[in-house]
Amino acid sequence: MTDHRRSGRDATSARKGEHIRICLQEEVGGVGVRTGFEKYRFRHNALPELNLDSIRLDTGAFGRSLKAPLLVSSMTGGTDAAGAINRRLAVAAEERGWAIGLGSMRAAIENEELAATFRIRKEAPTVPIIANLGAVQLNYGFGAEACRRAVDLSEADALVLHLNSMQELFQPEGNTDFSGLLARIEIICRDLHVPVGIKEVGWGIDGATALRLKEAGVSFVDAAGAGGTSWSQVEKFRTPDPIMREAAEAFADWGIPTADSVAQLRGALPDGLIIASGGLFNGVEAAKAIALGADLAGFGRALLPQAAGGDRDWSVESLIAQFSRIEFELKAAMFGIGAGNLDELRRTDRLIRSESQQAFT
Repeated sequence: MTDHRRSGRDATSARKGEHIRICLQEEVGGVGVRTGFEKYRFRHNALPELNLDSIRLDTGAFGRSLKAPLLVSSMTGGTDAAGAINRRLAVAAEERGWAIGLGSMRAAIENEELAATFRIRKEAPTVPIIANLGAVQLNYGFGAEACRRAVDLSEADALVLHLNSMQELFQPEGNTDFSGLLARIEIICRDLHVPVGIKEVGWGIDGATALRLKEAGVSFVDAAGAGGTSWSQVEKFRTPDPIMREAAEAFADWGIPTADSVAQLRGALPDGLIIASGGLFNGVEAAKAIALGADLAGFGRALLPQAAGGDRDWSVESLIAQFSRIEFELKAAMFGIGAGNLDELRRTDRLIRSESQQAFT
């Protein structure tokens, strides 16, 4: 097999641009795997005994208030186009009161000139911002100082370290030494001044792994499960190696579906902060995620087309409308089962598995 791996700060920036283009133009969803939310449905409550206007979506995370339990998932940064996308998302997140995660900030650590593409605090002064680095970079020279720089340059409230072993495996310039990472993650959790979390990038996290992460000091976990974007599919469009392209197809259905991952995480971490992301497209799926145990529901590629729009004012306006629609769907689902707030949604007994023979009476 030909080795086409390359390195360097310019390559990191170029790769981010390629990722945006591929996610917008190619079919990069998993094949033969779904999020798992389709296995669940809410048992309708014909008499909700609620005023729709009284339903509360507000919550808190990372020491800040949110108008809704929703998150812009980590997506991009490191290029001019990515910086524009991040700023548009930040404006919409601030307007609607969502948390926002940044894409991998490795490019900014390697090249300070790219730091501006991650600076969104001006556009989002009141909502939580989550900085982001690849956990595997802890085996390639990054340490607590790099993590602090990522947090400081983005004025973030938390740091998430992403686990993307299968993406790195298929990436032409991927870093595949994942040995000993848990001990390095523990050091970062101990040394950083903000909460440190872990997220996958589209293949999910199981309960046993979550317990190990908790013991290492991790403050929150983002499922980022299967059923949405498959990064082996994304990298398939980048690799010049025909063997790697063909091999990627064998992993198109790899991973733990998002709904299954969330349920496992809540079982393993009854008091932990859990984020559900990975293939979410509407507020009903967000409601299911929260009923399964998530504290926040994250949206990624679903937002990208609007965020990447050429006309900034139009794309921000469209993003705000999309955010509003997702919030309305979440609130409507809560109205449909008689849940007046998020605590009641989490405690509901009206989320049932579709394939069961459980009666609806």
